[in-house]
Amino acid sequence: MKWTGRLGAAWGAAGVTGVLVFAIVRIGPKALAAYAAGLDSTQWIVAVAFAVFMAYSEGYRGFQLRFSPRTAARVRYLRDRPNFLRSLLAPLFAMGFFHANRRTRTVAYGFSLGIAALILLVRLLEQPWRGIVSMGVVLGLTWGIVSLAASIVTALTRDEYPVSPEVG
Repeated sequence: MKWTGRLGAAWGAAGVTGVLVFAIVRIGPKALAAYAAGLDSTQWIVAVAFAVFMAYSEGYRGFQLRFSPRTAARVRYLRDRPNFLRSLLAPLFAMGFFHANRRTRTVAYGFSLGIAALILLVRLLEQPWRGIVSMGVVLGLTWGIVSLAASIVTALTRDEYPVSPEVG
């Protein structure tokens, strides 16, 4: 295994994780502001229901079952088949923005555009609703970071990793 492969894999894993951490750092204070101001009983019910929804849909279904295993497989692919461009742009490669099959690229670009649109829409909400949505997103992203780390460790330490990197 070449050192360039290990370096590319490390950069890919760190870059993707960094994007998720950055999002939590940016969104977290807005979420905490809503809870610090206090919520009435209806708002608490909505907050708990939305948190459960986001944990399941974003954290479990989105990250744990789809994004994290595929990203880990692509990090493993970087390690095993390094080249200059993939290593240089490792986080983008790991997320599926290039050198991916059509479906993976479409999902990567589609989700990026969708997330950007949702960010703009959430900015229109007043507190505490903005904070309630933000807390659900933070919960899903946190689940994502944990599942991504577990998937990457599994992908890089086992002889076989059964998930396709979906390269194209």
